[in-house]
Amino acid sequence: MNKILLIDDEEAIVRLLAMSLRADGYEVVTAMNGEEGVAVFKEASPEVVLTDIKMPGMDGIEVLKTVKTLNPDIEVIIITGHGDIDSAIEALKYGASDFINKPIREAALSIALRRAEEKLDIRHKLKEYTVNLEQKVEAATGELRRKSGFLAQLIRSSNDGIVATDQDYTVVVFNPGSERIFGLSKEDVVGKINAFDLFPTDVKETLASLSPDNGPNQDLPWKETTLTAMDGTVIPVRYSCTLLFDGNVLSGSVAFFQDLTEVKRLEKELVKNERLAAIGQTVAGLAHGIKNILHGLKGGSYLVDIGIKRNDTTKLKNGWDMIKRNIGRTSDLVMNLLSYAKEREPELKPCRPAEIVADVCGLIKEEADAHRVSVISNVDPHIGTVVVDPETVHQSLLNLMGNAVDACLFDKNTEKHHEVRVRAWLEDGMLCLEVSDNGVGMSEDVLKKIFTSFFSTKGHRGTGLGLMVTRKMVEEHGGRISVDSEPDRGTRFTIRLPCKQYTGGDASGLSGTNANPTGGDTPDP
Repeated sequence: MNKILLIDDEEAIVRLLAMSLRADGYEVVTAMNGEEGVAVFKEASPEVVLTDIKMPGMDGIEVLKTVKTLNPDIEVIIITGHGDIDSAIEALKYGASDFINKPIREAALSIALRRAEEKLDIRHKLKEYTVNLEQKVEAATGELRRKSGFLAQLIRSSNDGIVATDQDYTVVVFNPGSERIFGLSKEDVVGKINAFDLFPTDVKETLASLSPDNGPNQDLPWKETTLTAMDGTVIPVRYSCTLLFDGNVLSGSVAFFQDLTEVKRLEKELVKNERLAAIGQTVAGLAHGIKNILHGLKGGSYLVDIGIKRNDTTKLKNGWDMIKRNIGRTSDLVMNLLSYAKEREPELKPCRPAEIVADVCGLIKEEADAHRVSVISNVDPHIGTVVVDPETVHQSLLNLMGNAVDACLFDKNTEKHHEVRVRAWLEDGMLCLEVSDNGVGMSEDVLKKIFTSFFSTKGHRGTGLGLMVTRKMVEEHGGRISVDSEPDRGTRFTIRLPCKQYTGGDASGLSGTNANPTGGDTPDP
């Protein structure tokens, strides 16, 4: 229920209007002049003021100005007489909500009051909406501040390096993790350095491969690389990059870096400890292998003794051949054991994989030919010269191809034409080497054991160290070795070694020989 202040200097009008308004349900307070009206207004705080415009002393215009100063939201209806239209218009300019003419008609007054009430109601609702909106904005702003503060704290406290850029790839976020990894301060980087001037080549290439045309959600797997800090320290890192979008518009990028220095150190320590533990655990197996070799040496020396006594050159030859084979086995056993036990850093240098393949094929050709096993090589002619560790390539191929020939010898299917194939090609920055045979193959149970110490399927012919050494050398090179096999169908070993194409001039003669890679056999087409 709205309260109305009625101001008029004519007592009869005040009395009649007050009675009518009270009858309509309004609460009414009255005043007989402008000064009294202002005093009542201050005390009663009405929502609507109904005032005559022509009054002695303070007229209606002055009352309007005064109450609007005291309360800008008050609704003021001006009562005018005939000929006061100009004054009424002036009142509207000062904020009057409406005006009605004397004599006052009940319908006109009702319409003016209803308009005033509607304005009051709208203003009240607007005020409520404004308060609610302010509260919601304040709450949303507070939540945004909390989330922003949480994210900022998360970025600052992260052990990973986080580098964010704007749409032009200028660095805008460089957290303490990044400062530790790159050896640069935030003040030296943010807003001053372009990410493509900061990141190592691998990361730049990855970031450049992200196309804004493909939009958001371009998921990339984590990759490993190395970067050189300001003090020259080479740091192994794991990294990932992604583009940031505001809707469909590119707004920036972010790259994450994980320092793998401690991880790599622990990995090396673990490998070393495992290797030493394996050596300790396999001393008994080594003794067994030496015992078998000693039996062979004794058998050979016995035949030599018999041949000398009887002047039998056949026994002499057979005995000496047996001794030589077991001397070779002894040499292989000792060298493999030393290779497995000793830490070795790969010696990366330019070499030609085609020549290494040819050299290894030449070394096993005699034994393969003796047992009618074909050796077939297929080297991608586009490989050319690459930078790898030639010793790793040579020793790994020699071990695998020797095993492949033996797998053919142990095959009970005598009608099969046995083959050992070796392939070499480049793929995604890797030198890929594959050695396959169609020999006896291996079961799932055997496959699980082939890289364990002193495990061999060759009986007294094997030491069980060859594949262990091969895997060790491959992993030291940062590569990986895999195998798949099927009984009676054959086996395939695949080695992948990281390498780089050599562009520094002629590297002939650095590795390999000019031996015939196939020993006369026909290569794969």
